[in-house]
Amino acid sequence: MVFLGRKINEIVQNEMSDEGAVKEQLMKLQFRFEMDELSEEEYDRLEDELLSTLAEIRAQKENR
Repeated sequence: MVFLGRKINEIVQNEMSDEGAVKEQLMKLQFRFEMDELSEEEYDRLEDELLSTLAEIRAQKENR
C-alpha cells in the first residue's frame, strides 16, 4: 500500500513539473471555456492556477 502511495505521488509530481503537461491542461481549459462548459470566473481561476504552476516550473528549471 505504501508503494502505491509513493508511486501516485511520483506521478503527480512529474506531471506538475512538466511544462508540456501544464500547457496541455491550459489548451483543454480554453476548449472547455469555448464550449461553454465553464463560466468566465471559473475559467479565470483555473487559468491563474495553471499559469502559476507554469511559472513555478520555469523558476525551478532556472535554479537547477
